[in-house]
Amino acid sequence: MIKLNSKQRAYLRGLAAAQPTIMQIGKDGVTSNLVKTVSDALEARELIKLSVLETAGLTPAEAADELSDATGATVVCTIGRKLVLYRESINHKKIEL
Repeated sequence: MIKLNSKQRAYLRGLAAAQPTIMQIGKDGVTSNLVKTVSDALEARELIKLSVLETAGLTPAEAADELSDATGATVVCTIGRKLVLYRESINHKKIEL
């Protein structure tokens, strides 16, 4: 997990604004299958946006913390029911900070 300064965080938030939400966290919450899927998506894209459904039983901030701990990603932001995660890719580097 890397530490982002405010300029890097703002840059990543801007990139995420144009991206679609690729996953939803539902009533099962953060499962091992979800962690694997998120990790794979981070490796392929580096920056992903997820949405937390009302039925999830956890807040977007809690889901972001759990996913960042499990995947080694950095939480860029949580806005409303959405969260944005970033992790530098080993094989598919696309974003320069």
